[in-house]
Amino acid sequence: MRMLTGATLIDGTGAPPVPNGSVLIDDDGRIVRAGPQGVVTVKTPPNTEVIDVSGLTMLPGLIDGHDHLAGHGYSLTSRWGLDEPQSTTHMRTAAVLQQTLATGYTTVRDAAGLDTGFKLAIDDGLLSGPRLQLSLSIISPIGGIGDRVSPSGHICCMPPSPNTPSGVANGVQEVRNVVRTMVRAGADVIKCATTGGASSRPGHGPKDPAFNRDEMDALVDEAHTLGRRVMCHALGGPGLRMAIEAGVDSIEHGCYLDEDLELIPMMAEKGIFFVPTLTVYVFHRERSAPHMQERGRILQSHHLESIQRALQAGVPIIAGTDAGGHEHGINARELQYLVEAGLSPMQALQAGTGWAAACLGMEDQIGTLETGKWADMVVVEGNPLEDITVLQHRGRIRLVLKGGTICLDQRMARSG
Repeated sequence: MRMLTGATLIDGTGAPPVPNGSVLIDDDGRIVRAGPQGVVTVKTPPNTEVIDVSGLTMLPGLIDGHDHLAGHGYSLTSRWGLDEPQSTTHMRTAAVLQQTLATGYTTVRDAAGLDTGFKLAIDDGLLSGPRLQLSLSIISPIGGIGDRVSPSGHICCMPPSPNTPSGVANGVQEVRNVVRTMVRAGADVIKCATTGGASSRPGHGPKDPAFNRDEMDALVDEAHTLGRRVMCHALGGPGLRMAIEAGVDSIEHGCYLDEDLELIPMMAEKGIFFVPTLTVYVFHRERSAPHMQERGRILQSHHLESIQRALQAGVPIIAGTDAGGHEHGINARELQYLVEAGLSPMQALQAGTGWAAACLGMEDQIGTLETGKWADMVVVEGNPLEDITVLQHRGRIRLVLKGGTICLDQRMARSG
């Protein structure tokens, strides 16, 4: 057994931090007890490895609810896999997985692009990386964001991989077939899109719809029948309302939720999570193509208002970076942006731990430091409740554990 002791404990439930806390972990990597040192250390089993983390802060392993770990840029050559051999791209993705885990992110929900081979490699110990929940490909109709068409009108010259099937679907039966195909290929969650986005081609923007109501009802029904949740890219306009009415499980982006006053109460009533992905829109405003920068600037005030209204209505907000097109290894930046958007530091941590685990349907396994859950943990120098940005400094990440196993140990390193 193993015990971490002496640090300030933030357990991910929203409870006040526990000074001089301890976490006892069994040989299977599960938490036996977590709380004040005097409570946890009672009847400590013999031969328990004791790790003194005094002066540091312990919290649950962080969760990114919307990432693209296999994405390496927004250029057409990169997105179509034309700029380097596929083997090089795969090794690049493997490095991203290792890097992500080392920054304290022990679980990631990948929102398209990563195939099941990487998940198997991690599970089999061939590769170090976070727990993965995969969507494989984005499902959308012809002309939607899952339709890979160049500005010249050419479709991608590379055939889709059987490990990441094409997500283009039109009509009720074809939508059902594509959902089944994704599940057959190993999708843990179904990703779809009912609007364009900031990074969509000119003419297909954040409020332009995709799919009709019959198609969305079929998609959600088929996914739920097969035991899969639905995460839906939806920014605004009729496509956003349609996704919520159809009963998706999470709204990704949701930038214009503030424009229809019925939507946020509807999300609260239906238990739909909100993943605003603020990080990607900072990138779009600052570094994207001109039409993307303009879209990013226009939606910013609406996005912030949507987050504040959702928070007031009790809609759980989830941290997700939508990284991949812009930058990897910056997942904790989303927590800072959530605080700047109006969440308290504790709420931002819940958005990246306990609330996020519930969004993924994994709340009985991860997300909080409670008895019986996996000992996914990050130990950091500094207190993120006082300065949320400490989680962005790799030199301050002292320990990362996944399932009780130490994946990163920098206890002797100097902060930087």
